[in-house]
Amino acid sequence: MCAPFKTRRRDGSAWAARGQHVIALGDSAELHGHGRGRRRVRGEPPSAAGARPGGRLRLDIEFTGLRSNLSGPQQISLFDLPSEWYLKTRQSVQQFTVCQIGLSVFSAIEGEANKYIAHSCNFYLFPTTFGILDSEFSFQASSVQFLNQYGFNYNKFLKNGIPYMNEEQEKKIRHDILTGNWRVRSSPDKDQIKVVIDEVTRWLELAKEGDWMTLPGITGFQAFEVQLVLRQALPNIWTVLKDEGVVVKKVSKQHRWYLQNTSCDRESCWKENILLSARGFSVFFQMLVKAQKPLVGHNMMMDLLHLHEKFFRPLPESYDQFKQNIHSLFPVLIDTKSVTKDIWKEMNFPRVSNLSEVYEVLNSDLNPTKNSGPEIVHASRCEKYVETKCPHEAAYDAFLCGSVLLKVAHLLLQKIYHIDPVPESSFPQYLDVLAPYVNQVNLIRAGVPKINFSGPDYPSIRPPILILSVKRWPGVSEQQVYHKFQNLCKFDVRRLTRSQFLLLTNKFKDARNILKEYRDHPTLCISLYRYWRHSPNVNCLLQVCGIVTAWALLAFILGRSGT
Repeated sequence: MCAPFKTRRRDGSAWAARGQHVIALGDSAELHGHGRGRRRVRGEPPSAAGARPGGRLRLDIEFTGLRSNLSGPQQISLFDLPSEWYLKTRQSVQQFTVCQIGLSVFSAIEGEANKYIAHSCNFYLFPTTFGILDSEFSFQASSVQFLNQYGFNYNKFLKNGIPYMNEEQEKKIRHDILTGNWRVRSSPDKDQIKVVIDEVTRWLELAKEGDWMTLPGITGFQAFEVQLVLRQALPNIWTVLKDEGVVVKKVSKQHRWYLQNTSCDRESCWKENILLSARGFSVFFQMLVKAQKPLVGHNMMMDLLHLHEKFFRPLPESYDQFKQNIHSLFPVLIDTKSVTKDIWKEMNFPRVSNLSEVYEVLNSDLNPTKNSGPEIVHASRCEKYVETKCPHEAAYDAFLCGSVLLKVAHLLLQKIYHIDPVPESSFPQYLDVLAPYVNQVNLIRAGVPKINFSGPDYPSIRPPILILSVKRWPGVSEQQVYHKFQNLCKFDVRRLTRSQFLLLTNKFKDARNILKEYRDHPTLCISLYRYWRHSPNVNCLLQVCGIVTAWALLAFILGRSGT
C-alpha cells in the first residue's frame, strides 16, 4: 500500500509521491473536530493523527471574507492578466483571516480492493496574540451571513481558536522569547496578568516554603503566558501546568535555581515549548509541507493564497515569486474544479454550481461507474456525515473533495480501459490518469481560465474582445454600459476612449448573441476588437507618423521647387 510510485506531468517530466498520501483542499470551509476524545484547548498544536503513509489528506479552508469591496480598476476582471489578478486579490488576502480548516484523511483498507476509509475533523483557528504580535483582520458582512446560514460557531472561532503564525512572525516571537525581551502588550492580557500577580503575591505573604496554590481556568497557550510572567516577577515561586490549571509553589531561591536547570525544565527548553504552543496550527502546516504529498482542492486558488500568507510568509509582490514558492511548498497540486470542468463537457452531465452538486452527480445513476467505483466509508468517530449533509462545514467539504477526486479518477480510468469494472484499480493508477491536470489551478474571473504552477501560464482561450462604439449618448459610463447589456448577457466593461468601450465575456455564446442582436443598431455599434485598428495608442502612433510623413513630403517638394 505504501510502495513508491510515479506518474508524469503534462510536459512529460516525472513527478513522484511516496506512498498513497494526498493532501486536499476544498471549496473553502471551516474546522472543528467530530471526534469525542480529549478536548483541544487553544494553543495546543493540532495532532497529526492519520497523516501517515497510506493516507490521503484533503484540507478545506473558511475565511472571514473573500474579496474587498474595491471599485473601478481595482476590481478583478476578465481583462486581468494572471499577474494583475494576483496583485488585486493579494490585498483581500492580507485583509481577511482564516477562521476554520477542515481535514479528511482517506486511507486504503488493507485486504479490500479499492475501498477507503475517511477520517474527518474540523479545527477552529485564531491568529496568535503574543507579545508584540497582535494581528488585525476584517469581517465581510456577506461572509458572516453565509457562515451563519450554515451554522458556523463564532464563539469557538473567537474564544477557542488554535493559534497560528507565519515564518516572519515566528522569527520575531522567537527572538523576543529567547532574548527575554517579551512583554504582555494587549490591555485584556495585562489586566488579567495583574490580577493573577496580585493574587499570588497576597498568597505568598502567608504561605510557607513547599505550600502551593492553583490558578483554575487558565489553559492552553494562555497558561504559558501566565507562567512566564510569574516566573519573571517572583523569584521564590515555581509553576507547573496541570489539568486543573496552573499550580504555583513557594520554593527557596536555591531550589528555584535547581528547578530552572534540571533537564526536564531548563529555561531554554521551556521557552521552546512556549514558542511551540504559540505556533499552534503552523506546526501541522510545516508537517504537510515536509511530507511533499499531492495537495488536492476544489477551486483552490484562494486557499493557496491564504496558506502562503498565514502559514508560510507574507505574499510577495511578484506573481512569479508566489508561483515558485507554492510549487516549492507543494510540488503536486490537483484542482478538482479543473478536472470536473473537462469531464462534465465530455460526459454531458447536468450543469453544477458547487462541490456538493458535483458529488451528487457522481453518486447518481448518471455516472456510468457508480457501482464499480471506489467505495468510501466514514470512520467510527466521523459517522455524523453518514446520514447528515453538512455543506460548507470544512471537514464535510474536505470529505466531498476527496471523494470527488477518487470518483472522477475512476471515471477517467474506465474511459482509458473501455471496460467496467477496471481491473485492479488503485490510487497510483488514479494519479496516472490525473497527470494532465497536475498543477493546473482554476482561476475565477481573469484573462486565463487557470494558472500553471509548474511552468508558464497557458494562453487565454476566452471569447474574443468586442468593441462598443456609442453614438448620441454623451457622458456614458462603464456602469451604464454594463446595465444596458446585463439582461441579455454578462460582460466586463472597460473604457477605451470617450465613446468606445471594450466588452469581454467568458462565454462564446454570449459574444455571438450580442454581435447578432446589435448588428444594425443605430446608436450602439458592436464589432470584434482589433488591436491594430482600434487601439488609441496605435491610432496615435499612426497619426504622428502621418504628420511626420506629410511634413517630410512637403519639405521635399518645397526643396525641389526651390532648386
